[in-house]
Amino acid sequence: MNLHEITEGNTVFYAPVQDESADFPPGSAPVFYNTRMEFNRDMTVLLLAVLQPEEYLDSMAATGVRGLRVANEAHVASVINDFNPEAVATIKENAARLPGSIEVTCSDANMLMCSRRFDAVDLDPFGTPMPFLDAASRSAKRYLFVTATDTAPLCGAHFKAGLRRYFATPLNTEYHAEVGLRMMMGAMARELVKYDRGMEPILSFASAHFYRSHIRIIPKVPAADETVMQMGFIHQCPHCLYRSEEKGTLLPHEEVCPHCGARMIPAGPLWMGRLSDKAVLSQMEEVLPSMRFGTSRKMEKFLSILQNEPETCFFYEYHAICKSLKVSPPSMEDFLAALHDAGFAAERTHFSGTGVKTTAPLEVIEKILERE
Repeated sequence: MNLHEITEGNTVFYAPVQDESADFPPGSAPVFYNTRMEFNRDMTVLLLAVLQPEEYLDSMAATGVRGLRVANEAHVASVINDFNPEAVATIKENAARLPGSIEVTCSDANMLMCSRRFDAVDLDPFGTPMPFLDAASRSAKRYLFVTATDTAPLCGAHFKAGLRRYFATPLNTEYHAEVGLRMMMGAMARELVKYDRGMEPILSFASAHFYRSHIRIIPKVPAADETVMQMGFIHQCPHCLYRSEEKGTLLPHEEVCPHCGARMIPAGPLWMGRLSDKAVLSQMEEVLPSMRFGTSRKMEKFLSILQNEPETCFFYEYHAICKSLKVSPPSMEDFLAALHDAGFAAERTHFSGTGVKTTAPLEVIEKILERE
């Protein structure tokens, strides 16, 4: 296998050479490595440097870069697993060159997670995490990290696949990125509460081609009951831009749009609680300058936005509202200032460059945009 040297963060490792002329270069090599996921890995390494779990499982590691970096940069004991013997051989070679506690295993991820428990378990599959989520929910002692790259089913573009995989109704709207993330997190919650365990999100976000959530597991029945009460639905009017939240139920009530009288369409059940722990975000912001990351500028901006986002379960694309009103969109700064002056929380969202999270109702937003 032809390997070449790569530096990611503060870690040097070797990975197979990819065919850069291929439609999807990571898939052209015998062992998978996706450079586009560096930001995802950077955020996890930074988070683990703050959390400091007793041990961390990279359950489907491929080149093992995430687990290698966690051991080398966050100084957390890592178990790095993959079912591909070629991948495992490469991981072992890389692990031998690095300090820190690193155990390398060659096993089916579900078999490993059913036979052993780990303080922190990370699922980062190619596609949906659902075939592995039950085992991971039992294997993880304190922390569970999950990535989904099947964004089309989660955001409603592949509606039937979303129903099958996540047992929830997706919704293809202008805020589909948040619906998709909350739908994945809802699946995480449902797996945990089966075992009388609850969850508290620490760091959750969406990017162009994946959803990612890091959660803290809380044992015992009361925590599971509280987690169920954080589930619910977003109701969207099919004819106008009105939407509403319904929290604390696994069965949606029928709602009628107060603007146009249409029957609302529910999306869910979704996770309707907070997406991140702002105290942990603050700690990550403090630690970030002391560590080396290739995406540090993006991370700094991202953490600031996540820190300031109001705790709402959807956002507004204000350009879409302006289009419906047939008015020119004001600058983002002027729009946010007008919402603040009206007494509402309002900030940019990481989900979209023209998205706004706000506690203001649609009618107030429309009046402000018509004035602007």
